Amino acid sequence: MLRTLRQILAPPIFENEEKNRVATLLNSIIWAVILIGSIYTVSAPFILGQYFSAVLTGVVVLAGIIALQLMKRGMVQWSSIILLIVFDFILILSIVISDGTLGASYFSLILTTVIAGTLLGGRGAYIMSAINTVIGLGILIFQNSLPVALIPQSPVTFFSSLIVYVFFTAALLQASAKGFDRLLGNLQRTQQELTVRNEEMQKFAVGLEATIEARTAELEKANKQNERRAKQFEAIAKIARAISQTQSLDTLLPQITELISDQFGFYHTGVFLVDANLEYAVLIAANSAGGKKMLARNHKLRIGQTGIVGYVAGTGLPRIALDTGADAIYFNNPDLPDTRSEMALPLLRKGSEVLGVLDVQSVESNAFNQEDVRTLSTLADQVSIAIENSRLFEEQERILRETQAVYSRDLREGWIRFLRTQKISGIQRLNLKNKFLIEPIELPGAVEAIRSGSIFSKVGDDGSSILTLPVKLREQVVGILNVKMEANHAWTDDEMDVISAIMERAALSIENARLLEESRQTAEREHVIGEISAKIGSGTHIEDILKTAVRELGTHISGAQVTVEIGGGE
Repeated sequence: MLRTLRQILAPPIFENEEKNRVATLLNSIIWAVILIGSIYTVSAPFILGQYFSAVLTGVVVLAGIIALQLMKRGMVQWSSIILLIVFDFILILSIVISDGTLGASYFSLILTTVIAGTLLGGRGAYIMSAINTVIGLGILIFQNSLPVALIPQSPVTFFSSLIVYVFFTAALLQASAKGFDRLLGNLQRTQQELTVRNEEMQKFAVGLEATIEARTAELEKANKQNERRAKQFEAIAKIARAISQTQSLDTLLPQITELISDQFGFYHTGVFLVDANLEYAVLIAANSAGGKKMLARNHKLRIGQTGIVGYVAGTGLPRIALDTGADAIYFNNPDLPDTRSEMALPLLRKGSEVLGVLDVQSVESNAFNQEDVRTLSTLADQVSIAIENSRLFEEQERILRETQAVYSRDLREGWIRFLRTQKISGIQRLNLKNKFLIEPIELPGAVEAIRSGSIFSKVGDDGSSILTLPVKLREQVVGILNVKMEANHAWTDDEMDVISAIMERAALSIENARLLEESRQTAEREHVIGEISAKIGSGTHIEDILKTAVRELGTHISGAQVTVEIGGGE
């Protein structure tokens, strides 16, 4: 029951805060009008004998009920205006019929002004004050012309009217005070919420600043790492390029030490190679000034015993000293006094055999991180490949040189044997006649052409042009070509090309003929040896075998005296 009554008396709730405030005040005024007006309407005829006044008050109660319905439908402003118009009209009418400005009803105009101020704001209060002032002046001017008061004024009537107005005003003030208290409470709660949110925002801002600073620091760190990684990749690319373009270790390894120090900012970079006896790691290349001094005195470290380099060369495992002062294995090198961190990486062949050591040193403590280790390990693998390729290249060059020397010797000896079997040593064409040479003749410039392997030309005493060229077969001189022109002749490029092409093909054809002859002789020799072996192998008695052997030797070596002894000749 009480809950139902509260729901009936409760004002409607809207989304707009100001509309809620006005609706709350209007609700209080309307219910005050309805309740107080209803009490006055019922009691006035019986207690005061005021029937007409009760009727007017009933009209106001009816207007309050209409305004209440409009307010619940959301028309708060229209509800306020209708209530004010009806209320003010009834009060003015009451003033007119109750002795004008001299009656107690005149003071009721204060109610409409207060209601207008509370519902419509200051502007509404001023407008209602102006209207009531004009109406009051009109009543005052026509005071003497007013009809006889329908509501006679007596002390009881005057007192009762004032009491009604006082209580009505008190109710308005209370409603206004509640509204303002509620508004003030809302403002305070809003202020508290704003304060709390402001504190939360400040905390959030502080946290956000800290997060931004942390993210900024992380980004800066990431950018530095990316820059460092880019330099590392650049170093790997440059070293790979140097390895692909350079085969000599004497040129390649110093380039690698310079590139590593420049790209990584290291104090010293050195490359050690294990000697042939596997006793020492010998410094082969270095970039620093101290490293150059070490190279000059042939610096080397005993494997497995001296320093970090010796340890790595002996074990084949990488070693890092982030604080050289605290590392028991570190070797204090007087040529590198500023070293604070050192890292040595093995140069491995086929994953196990140690070729050498890549040694890097820094002037900063804790200078190496995992990324440096991975990158430098990659570089060490590339350096190992470069060393192995260089050694293989040198070995191939040595084998090629030996092969070329053996081939040149065999070619030279083959041509000597071939020429010994021939009845001619050359050919000479003179006056459109060809003449085979039984013995070599002395040709001008022959010795110079053979020794230098290049063309010899001169002008003879008779003004003739003499040209002597070495005849080459696979870069080996196998003959001499001499051409003589009677008149002073300038040799053209076309003539030189024709001469060179003809002699190259002639030399190649002679070589083919020589090889064919050697093949034929070898085949005949093998055939003879096969026949002799077959005849000897067919014998079953020692006397028959020996007779067959000496007979065949005597047959194939004409004029030879053949003797065979068995049993070692004792």
